[in-house]
Amino acid sequence: MAERADIVDTGHRYRRAGRILVKAPAALIFDLLADPSRHPEFDGSGTVVSSTAAAPQRLRQGATFGMSMRLGVPYAIKNTVEEFDDPGLIAWRHIGRHRWRYELRAVDEETTEVTETFDASTALFPPALRLMNAYENNQKAILITLVRLKELAERIAGESESGSR
Repeated sequence: MAERADIVDTGHRYRRAGRILVKAPAALIFDLLADPSRHPEFDGSGTVVSSTAAAPQRLRQGATFGMSMRLGVPYAIKNTVEEFDDPGLIAWRHIGRHRWRYELRAVDEETTEVTETFDASTALFPPALRLMNAYENNQKAILITLVRLKELAERIAGESESGSR
């Protein structure tokens, strides 16, 4: 049976979040999140195609990175890292100013709780995102993203573990 992520009640009308336990160290998961070229591998929205040539290999505070996207038609978006605390927190936003935030909490050396939040409280005009169904769509995408991130991180952790024997 496939693992599921849980919806987190943020208590805020402009935020949606989900949480999942991952059997991988926080540092490994953070490395995936901090590498824009890996984002299409775990994106649950179905819109992230690839990082652009201008994207750094590893994100840092204040870094900008482009992503090739597709929502009906192809487009590109530029993101800026607003929060960066390796290996516990990373968040970025694009021109609309809403952001995607990942919080990682080590449960033990091999297990990490990952919380992803779509935060439109920082958006230029949060009510407009309702017209695009952004809150419901992002809630669904978060749950899929977290499951994909878990599968990817656990596969890499398993490969690392079997390679070290």
